[in-house]
Amino acid sequence: MRLYDTKEERKREVTPSSAGTIDIYCCGPTVYRFAHVGNMRTFLLGDLVRRTLRAEGLRYRYIQNITDVGHLNDDVNIEVAGDSPEDKILAQAKLEQKDPFEIARFYEEAFHRDLRALNIMPADAYPKASESISLITDLIAQLIYIGAAYQGNDGSLYFAVRSFKDYGAISNNSLDQLRAGHRFDLNAEESGKRFHADWALWKAADANRQMTWQTPWGVGFPGWHIECSAMSLHYFPNGVSLHLGGIDLRFPHHENERAQSNVATNSEFVRQWVHGEHLLFEGRKMAKSSGNVLHISDLNERGIDPLALRLLFLENHYRTQINLTWAGIEAAQSTLKRWRMKIATWGTSGEIRQKIVEEVQGFFSDDLETPSAMLALRKFERDESIPDGDKRATFIALDELLGLELTKREEVEISEEIEELLKERASARSARNWGRSDELRDLLAQKGIRVSDGPTGQSWELN
Repeated sequence: MRLYDTKEERKREVTPSSAGTIDIYCCGPTVYRFAHVGNMRTFLLGDLVRRTLRAEGLRYRYIQNITDVGHLNDDVNIEVAGDSPEDKILAQAKLEQKDPFEIARFYEEAFHRDLRALNIMPADAYPKASESISLITDLIAQLIYIGAAYQGNDGSLYFAVRSFKDYGAISNNSLDQLRAGHRFDLNAEESGKRFHADWALWKAADANRQMTWQTPWGVGFPGWHIECSAMSLHYFPNGVSLHLGGIDLRFPHHENERAQSNVATNSEFVRQWVHGEHLLFEGRKMAKSSGNVLHISDLNERGIDPLALRLLFLENHYRTQINLTWAGIEAAQSTLKRWRMKIATWGTSGEIRQKIVEEVQGFFSDDLETPSAMLALRKFERDESIPDGDKRATFIALDELLGLELTKREEVEISEEIEELLKERASARSARNWGRSDELRDLLAQKGIRVSDGPTGQSWELN
């Protein structure tokens, strides 16, 4: 499998670790609100990578973190002047008047529910920041020992970015560009930092603040970036094969994480950085302030199978920005229904066409070229020279890769009699016996089945 490496700016073959597995780390959610469909697109990326590796016969390990503490509302390299950023979990806890851990667990469960709705395979582990404090403080102590971190005069602990000479390689930034000014106009002395681009590894806090821990450096809580370094070092001590995340995490989160991990291990700890693009909804970036945030629950309320969204994502490359619309989602729903209905009426026997299977898998293996794979499948569906049974067997074989649950029955189970009538009508159409075709259409209508004909063949739905 080849994937585009953001740092190298080219496609590269995915290589296993010394243990013989593809070791994958994917940045997970900050569990203070429901994940929107843009977040879910990033999490789908990890699922498609794993399904492709599995199809190639390769073993993998997949870890996705849960940020349930330490992610500040203004989490940038340099804090805004005069502002005191607040932890996102605590802010939501105040808003809902609940315990912050209750907030985190509620939205974490919602995240897992959305994963199941999109048929995204679970990770091998979901480590939580709040349960990884010892890993985090041990790593911070190591960074202090080797001279890459220090305690500021405000009691917080900071990473000394100038200790890492290759900072900015993922995002094409440089320390010269990260100067104090405009948004970043808090000087180092006031913030407790020695250099304006340093960032907090551990934030000192009042003992009355919720979600704090006692450490050798006083009471506080972890910074956001350090948790991913601590967790990936713990689960993959020999390095990460693939690090996945949304393009918005490239800077500063992944730059900071790379600096911490590389300095701690004196190595290029992550071999390949892979990022998924943003999506728009109805022409605008999804934002709470704009009122256009779309969740999986919104699809359910409209009676749309969330796997229609999965299909729509497959029809677009993961590195391409999508303008999501309701019309596009509904079109994907129609396609998904048609495929499921056809599979229900294409018979029960047939041979898998290995040529199309290999073609589709080849597209997936080439930087997840899923749009080309879907076009190939549509062409295969329309090919009248291929027996229906072979189409059914091939679609089902490829569903391990697609994850669309194509054998799922739509709404109700149809009787064997209805299946036979649908197959007979399809045969009549193929033989251009239009009179018999019309008779069977009318007979099916009497039994509550409305049949439609289109360029891709016959489809049906309940009256």
